Amino acid sequence: MKHRFTSCYLDSPLQIERVYDVFMPESEMRDISVFMIHGGGWRAGSRSRHFHGLMEELNRRGYIAASTDYRLNVTPAEQLADVRESYLHFAGVLREAGRPVKIAVYGSSAGAHLGSLLTCAMPGDCGDSFPKEDWIPPVCGVFQSCPASFEPWEDIFPGIWNSMRNVVGVPYEKDPEPYRKLSLDRQIRPGNPPVFFLEAELEEMFWPQQKLELARKMSVMGNRALVKIYPKVEHGFLYSLERRQQREAFDDFLRFLEGKEIHGTASI
Repeated sequence: MKHRFTSCYLDSPLQIERVYDVFMPESEMRDISVFMIHGGGWRAGSRSRHFHGLMEELNRRGYIAASTDYRLNVTPAEQLADVRESYLHFAGVLREAGRPVKIAVYGSSAGAHLGSLLTCAMPGDCGDSFPKEDWIPPVCGVFQSCPASFEPWEDIFPGIWNSMRNVVGVPYEKDPEPYRKLSLDRQIRPGNPPVFFLEAELEEMFWPQQKLELARKMSVMGNRALVKIYPKVEHGFLYSLERRQQREAFDDFLRFLEGKEIHGTASI
């Protein structure tokens, strides 16, 4: 399927990292669109290198898809404000195109962290200084290798804890409040959109068990949460569709958007 490609900058004069891309299929558009947020440890990554291939496949299946960058030299709270602004701008693009403003958020690793807060937390609640007025909640979220918390846990992987401390910019022991605000497990609430956690069996940074526990907590609040663990794959595995597990996870992602049954999930 052919698509139309557009880059949308948020600023004039432009800021290179405050930009997102839209792939618009020429026909057979579905009601739900997909907004994608890349990972890279909050200090690296690219909207194009990570997701353009998946966006082409989404277009082939009839989905409008957007992929956003965000500033890489600021705090996660400021990055969250960037992706919220791109998300709302994308909602405006959908309105102008006469499409329903029904957006599913997808993110991987650091992008899953930002996407999960965008989906479950209200604007401003994570220290992101973003207004609550005119906010349009996503219809659902799909997150691969998502951190359940931004606070330290027993046996945390040292490399990722160093990254988390570096991006916050203040030691946890000195000021734990920014870490708490950036923790998904402290931001969930009744009425959150449905979420689907795609987990890698060989995950070394954000353990799948944490997502199972988080999904149970969400269920107690009356929210729908699914967790599926994919065998013999590693952290951040869903950036292409070359392997069997990647294709299975991508198909499960689309089944979730379509409200279909997903085999092998822990439906909490």
